[in-house]
Amino acid sequence: MRVTIRVQPGAGRAAVGGRWTDPRAGAMLTVRVTERAIDGRATEAALRALAGALGLRRTQVLLVRGATSRVKTVEITTPPVDEPALRTRLDHLLAAGDPDGTTSTTTG
Repeated sequence: MRVTIRVQPGAGRAAVGGRWTDPRAGAMLTVRVTERAIDGRATEAALRALAGALGLRRTQVLLVRGATSRVKTVEITTPPVDEPALRTRLDHLLAAGDPDGTTSTTTG
């Protein structure tokens, strides 16, 4: 399953949740990290934070696109039987910043 995230490096505190909407890319899950965007530190911190928020191991969250961009595409590997629960968790995290909870972050 692929998910698009928007990383906010240098945040006051780390957090996963909320929605960032881009006119071209659509809705993305927001991942805030305290690390600065230097030498891939913010990217690695974002992948760790996303894995933790989803209850996964870091090795199950792989960067597909966006190594040097704030907008990143990640591949989440999980057994097919676990995918419905994962989609529900992702939608819950996205709805943390979406009052009506109608936007989905998942593709594929």
